[in-house]
Amino acid sequence: MPLSEFSLIQRFFTKQHITNSSTCLGIGDDCALMSIPDGYELAVTTDTMVENVHFFAGADPRLLGHKLLAVNLSDLASMGAKPVSVTLALTLPDVDEKWLSEFSQGFLKLAERHSVDLIGGDTTSGPLTLTVQAMGLVPKGQALRRSNAKPGDFIYMTGFLGEAGLGLKIHQGYHCKNPDAALARFSQPDPQSQAGQDLLGVANACIDLSDGLVGDLGHILEQSHLGACLDWSALPLSKVVQTYIDDTGDWSMPLTAGDDYELCFTVSPERVGSLTVPATKIGVIESEPGLRLNKSGKIQFIEVKGFEHFS
Repeated sequence: MPLSEFSLIQRFFTKQHITNSSTCLGIGDDCALMSIPDGYELAVTTDTMVENVHFFAGADPRLLGHKLLAVNLSDLASMGAKPVSVTLALTLPDVDEKWLSEFSQGFLKLAERHSVDLIGGDTTSGPLTLTVQAMGLVPKGQALRRSNAKPGDFIYMTGFLGEAGLGLKIHQGYHCKNPDAALARFSQPDPQSQAGQDLLGVANACIDLSDGLVGDLGHILEQSHLGACLDWSALPLSKVVQTYIDDTGDWSMPLTAGDDYELCFTVSPERVGSLTVPATKIGVIESEPGLRLNKSGKIQFIEVKGFEHFS
């Protein structure tokens, strides 16, 4: 007999122990209940992943569970919020118990690693669609925003650039030596939760790199009403990404490819000494609008455009 909606939830998504004092009531009632500590604000984000749009049909469900949660935790990290709880909505074409078991393991393993409580959600029938709403706490008035960059700020990013984009290229048929790191970056991003919290009081503006450096930095520039110049020679490119560029001549890939889920942020020069997050300086914020790239001493303008679903 197929599992009912409630037995599905009970079997695969209620094994987690509540870890946060902010969670007053989790799964099992019409609503979850949360408390907000004095002096904090609640940061809320929602992301949806659709089969054949955000992930390939037949994707490993364990990796898919990980990535679904990771992209939401990355949004919280970009605002300096400490993740505390999530809700999960699943639209499933059928009830595949093996798939659900592996998906829930990937999801809950990452949730446990970040001390995140799964407190509710929904299940429906239809084309495979996965939605998470994530909630985090940030000290009142201290959340990092896209709109607070200042002229003269240095631009930094955590991690490497373009490895997830290379992972996608490999899935699409590109062959390279040692593909494992790039494939892992594409399917198992590591949300920079602690880095985001450590940037509070240091960074002026911040965003996570979900749709590509050019597009996401462009959001900071648009909302801060400023421009920027990136230094090509400073971009943190791993050996496999550099090899891809050398092989194909496609030097723009790491600038425009998404799914890195690193943090891009700006810091005033006088605050650089307070920066404790491992990061690479890749450019500077400027008063003149637009995004420019210094490549081998030549300045060229870059169209600010990231991934758009309805373009």
